[in-house]
Parts: sequence; C-alpha cells; structure tokens
Amino acid sequence: MSGPVPRVDPARVHALVVGIEAYEAGDQWGLPGPARDAVRFWRLLRDAGVPEPHLRLHLAPLPSYDPGVPYERADQATLRRVLVRELSPAHGDVLWVWWGGHGVLDRAGRLRLFCADAGVADKVGIDLDSALARYAGDAVPGLREQMWIVDACETFEEDLAFREALPADTLPVGRPGHAHRQTVLRAAGRGRAAANDPVRATGLFSDVLLDLLADRTAVLPGLPDPEELFPAVRARIAALREEGRTLQHPEIRLQGADRTETMPPAGPPPAPRPLSALQRAVDALLAYRLMADPEERQTVVAALNPAVTAVLRRHSRARTDVVSLLGELSRRHPEALWELFDVVVSADDDPELKSELAAALNELAASAARPRS
Repeated sequence: MSGPVPRVDPARVHALVVGIEAYEAGDQWGLPGPARDAVRFWRLLRDAGVPEPHLRLHLAPLPSYDPGVPYERADQATLRRVLVRELSPAHGDVLWVWWGGHGVLDRAGRLRLFCADAGVADKVGIDLDSALARYAGDAVPGLREQMWIVDACETFEEDLAFREALPADTLPVGRPGHAHRQTVLRAAGRGRAAANDPVRATGLFSDVLLDLLADRTAVLPGLPDPEELFPAVRARIAALREEGRTLQHPEIRLQGADRTETMPPAGPPPAPRPLSALQRAVDALLAYRLMADPEERQTVVAALNPAVTAVLRRHSRARTDVVSLLGELSRRHPEALWELFDVVVSADDDPELKSELAAALNELAASAARPRS
C-alpha cells in the first residue's frame, strides 16, 4: 500500500468536508476552528481542480465566523443522507473525507462524531467505524482510493458522565471486499482529547495537516503517500507536545487488499488506562472463541432464564452484544451473571479463561452493587 496514487483526473475526485463549531447542545459546546479548517481544506481541493459540485461542504459555523463560500447543513439527517444516498454511488476514483468537530469513543470502542444537531439529551452523530465499513464494501462501487481525516476528541464516554446514553445509529453496510484502499488519519489517539487553538481558531492537528498538504499541491487532488505524510504529521505534533500545547498522539490506519495496519505513534506508548469492571468482564467473556460466533453466542444466551433474556437488546456485532448483555445482567439480574458463567465454562473449561471470567464477573457484580455517588 506504500507509494503515492498516480496523478488523477480532478473530475474523478469527490470529497465530503465537514466542520462543526456550533451545536444544539448550546454555547458550552462551541468550538472555534473546525469550520475555518474545513474551508481551508475545501479551497485546497478546489484550487487543485476538483469541480465544486464534487466538493460537498457541510458546516455549522459559530456566529463570529462567516465562511464566505456556499455550504450545506451539518445536521445528522443531512450528513447521513450524503454518506448513504448521495456519495456512495458517485462515479470517481478518489475520495477525501475531512471531519472536524467534537467526538467521543463510545462504550464499545467506536468513534462517534457529533453532528450539529447534537443536544444534551440526544447526542446524535455519525459512527465513524460503520462509515468506514460501508465505504470499504460493495455498497460503494467506485471511490477505490480513500483518505479520511478526522480531527476530533477520542475521550472515553465513561469519563464524560453523560446523563443520557449515546443513541445507537450505524450506517448500512454492504458485503466487505478488497477493492478499496483506505487511509484513516485520526488526530487524538485512544482516550485523548484533540487540542484546539481558540485564539487562532484552528485545531492543532488540522493546522499541521493543512500546512503539510499545502506543501504537496503537486500531488493534489490525488492522495499523498501516507507513509511519507504521517511521519511529518507525527513529528510536528511531537514538537507541540514538548511545548506543552497538547497531549494527543495522532494515529494512522492503512487498510487494503494487501495490508491492514495501524501505525503507532513515535516514542513510548501511553500508560494503559485501568479497565472498568464492565470492560474487564467484556474482555474476559470475549476471550472465549464461542462468543465471537453469532450462533454459539445465541445458544449461550438461550440457555439463560427466559424471564431475563426476553427483554435483552441484541446486536449483530459480538462486542456490542456482549456489552449490552453484561450491562443489562449486572444492572437488573446480577444473579444471572453466574448462570452465564456456568453455561460458558460448561462449553469451554479452559482453566485460565475460567479463572479470569470468574474474577471479572465478581468485580462487575460488586461494582453494580455499590451505590452511585
């Protein structure tokens, strides 16, 4: 997957450019910078010859900023329609996606990108992982070369103490394939905030990347070589960390028929975050291979008390399903955790897995029993 994409016809390039500064949640969510950064990126591609109808610009600027160019709304319904209905069937070779705004890692470890109509009680957004899955499969027949750039926080949902859980909303995904190559640059790194410069009204990661892309206009509107670009991004962000301006560690993921790899940040990895009781129990249960298979997982759940399982919300993805299962049991039917234990270990009595699962369920049950402050 190394090496730049050959020079492309600008008429075969499409882009979705999103910058959200103002949210329905109110002034406390205001974020000066993403709309400005999005317009800078839009101009780079426009100046590289991409036809303006191919440059889908969606903004929610703060009142203090006038973009000076036409743009569309950045609410969830609009962006979902663009991703699912308008951009998916586009005829072309190259796709750029630029997204700046607020984000969070949900309890299943998926990056949620909040839309302009996200409110305190209904934090609507786009599930980045499902969008990437859609654009890597046969739901998108063209746009084989893709670069996704996301400048958003990846703070853990658990650390933000939201009063309302994030609503479940994924994009429809077709059959996976091997025709697409995706490069995904994420600004923050797992569990970290993406720094913003409110004085200059720009995201630090966005500013670095825009400067580097401006130095590579000979390549645009094709995609730059990610293995040449990312070390330059990483070096500049490292310098900002040394200045005390950020703690973020950008991440790049390369995915294609010949390679799937996440390039780690330079230097020592950050200290691991202690697992919550729920995370530990989820990991312990998913360590059993049978829990990854939908039919075997259903057999396990079906063996539990029907009065308990009748109200469970089920999911097709293994981790999401297990998170829902353990969360519901620990909150409403903690005694059923041990029914679950008995069913699983009767199918696989590996002593190490059994010991860790027992300890994890004990911790989960104790955590559920403690009163919340």
